[in-house]
Order: sequence, then structure tokens, then C-alpha cells
Amino acid sequence: MTYGEILEYLYAQLPMFHRIGPAAYKPDLSNTIALCNLIGNPQKKLKCVHVAGTNGKGSTSHMIASALQEAGYKTGLCTSPHLKDFRERIRVNGNMIPESDVIDFVKQYKDQWEVIQPSFFEMTIALSFWFFEKEKIDIAVIETGLGGRLDSTNIILPEVSVITNIGFDHMNLLGETIEKIAAEKAGIIKENTPVVLGEMKPNARSVMEKFAADKHSKITDASLNSGDAPATSLKGYYQEENRRTAYQTLRVLQNLDWKISNENIANGFIKVSENTGLMGRWQILSESPLTIADVAHNEDGVRVLMNQVADCKYKQLHFVIGMVADKDITKVLSMLPKDAQYYFCKANIPRGLDAKELAAFGYEMGLKGNTYSSVAHAFTAAKNTADKDDMILIGGSVFTVAEAI
Repeated sequence: MTYGEILEYLYAQLPMFHRIGPAAYKPDLSNTIALCNLIGNPQKKLKCVHVAGTNGKGSTSHMIASALQEAGYKTGLCTSPHLKDFRERIRVNGNMIPESDVIDFVKQYKDQWEVIQPSFFEMTIALSFWFFEKEKIDIAVIETGLGGRLDSTNIILPEVSVITNIGFDHMNLLGETIEKIAAEKAGIIKENTPVVLGEMKPNARSVMEKFAADKHSKITDASLNSGDAPATSLKGYYQEENRRTAYQTLRVLQNLDWKISNENIANGFIKVSENTGLMGRWQILSESPLTIADVAHNEDGVRVLMNQVADCKYKQLHFVIGMVADKDITKVLSMLPKDAQYYFCKANIPRGLDAKELAAFGYEMGLKGNTYSSVAHAFTAAKNTADKDDMILIGGSVFTVAEAI
């Protein structure tokens, strides 16, 4: 089988959350445990940093990994979802897993895992552990997919657990209150393992503090102890919070005798995209007109994004927007500027919300624009309409951004 055939097989056979949504979510660890037993439990041999949170966990993971690379460590990075290429999810020192390794893994184990019937994400996590052990990495930065307690990544024993923040997202799976969501995220906290907490509301923090106390795990509060965190090349306003969380995580690793200098951290934060391939975070696609792609898609993320857009200078905002059907659509749309021109579209995934439905929700919120048959058509229309002094924003979901860039 070629790499393309392998991907077609995986997409066809394994339930995939980012395509079909909650139907692909497996609310326990049994499949992941079975898969890892099948491949020899490579996760037990890995040193890891485990990162959860509602927003910012991807950027925070990339910053940590970049600094570890600058310190000379062979660094694994496991994140999700991907934007352009499945292999973005699994990297070593910024390099994507080779196609040949994906092929070898699937060929070697697919007959046995068909009995297990894993999801796409469960298979991906097992593949990442297998590849990291094969590459003899020094340390891996592992981002949760959804939640924490029942997330497929939550069979590792990390050097440090990191929880960036808590907000409303995936409430149908994680709970309808901040406290319930926080309890799910806090599930990554391990016995006698340090915890770094990003900026979060007091009711979420109190849940974290209780979990950490029960596990005898020391908390480092990144919102209080990060005045000397170095600058990052990532431009989104929300990166201020992420860099503080990443910095305190690296300080904890320093205290655990990982050899990471302050210069390594500073260089890593400046070279995040170069070292790790991070995309889709206030990513500038063009200067004239200013064209920005950003994956913010829930209430907290969109609020910060809109604050940054408001600070930009432009004559007219053109917003290429596509969302997924299982989000709190009206809440997000209510936060968007009513004087923008909207280009409503649907990313090419089953989970995407029909463009006409999205436009109908938008019209209820006072948002005006036209519908388009694809992200590409919407983006082309925006580029053809915008003047050089205007601004084009592409967002609403990870998948809209992926197709645009």
C-alpha cells in the first residue's frame, strides 16, 4: 500500500472526531490501552510533558518543544488536529513522521487492531508513542485531543502536567459548567507530579487546586510567576498567556534537572514556527490587503481574536467564515463585528455546518454577507472584493483555516 492508500484506509475505517464530531469520541481509555499493549507499551519508556486546556494548548506545546530543541534535546511533539498533512500531528525536532513509518506501522498492526476497533485519534496516539520510542527521543510534548481524564493521551506518566486554561467548549462531552469542564481537564494531574496552571477563572482554579492536593502535586501558577518570560514571535494577543504558561513549564523542567538555559528558552520562543512548523495562529497570508488566518473557534478564543482585529487599521473587514455544527454557534456569532462583510462557507468535512444555515444564524445576529459553495470560493471572492487598505480574516474553525492556507 502507498502512503495515499494508507490514509484513505484510515479515513474510511476509523471514526474521526474532526470529520464527524462526537460520534467518534470514545469516553474511556480501554482502546488506547489495548493498542499500546499490542505494540509493547512504548509510552512507558518516554519522558513527557502533558498539555491540556480549552485554548492555547497547541501554541503552548509548540513553544515548549521549540525551547527543548534549542536546548539540544531530541524532542517529540504530538498535537492535533492537522491543517494540511496528517503527519503534522507527529514530529521529531520539527520534522514530520516519514510516510514510510506511517505505512510500516499500519501494515504491521492493522489486522490486530481491527479487533480493537480504535478511533482515528486512538490510532494516532499509539503511532506517536511507537514512533517516538523508535526514534529514541529524549522527551516528548504531548497535547491532549479533547478533555483530559478520558483522553487517549492520558496513559502517560509525565515530568510535568500543564493546563493552559478552562473555557466553554465541547460542553456536550465535557459538561455544561466551568467546574465540570475543569474536572475533566484536571484528570491529567498525576500523583506527585508538578502541575503548571495558566490563567483561569477562580472557580476553575479551585477545582485544579483540589485535584492537585488529592494527588500531592505542587502547583506553579503561570499567571503569577512569569514577569520575566521572554518574547515570542507568535503574534496573536492570546500568545501572551501561552508564553507565560510555556515559560513556567520550562522553569519546572529546569528544577527537575533538565539542562535548559534561559537563552535556549528565549531562542525557542522566537523560533517557534521555524522549529516546529506551527501554523494558523494569527498567520499573515498577505500584507496587501492584510490577510490573517486564525483557528480561534470558541467563546474565549474569539473574544481575544476580535480584540486584536479591533486594534488593526483597515477600511473594511472581510470575514471568510466556516464553522462546525457541534459548536455554540450563536454565542460566537454574537461576538463578531456587524459592520464586516461576511463570506459564509463550509469546510469539506461532514461535521461542517452548511453555509446557508451558518448565514441564517449570522443574519439573526445582524451579520450580512453571501454564501459560497466552498472555502476556496469564499476566499477568492473576498480577495476579489477587498481593496488594498482592507483586511481579510479567515476563521471560525480549524478546518476553514486549513483549506484557506
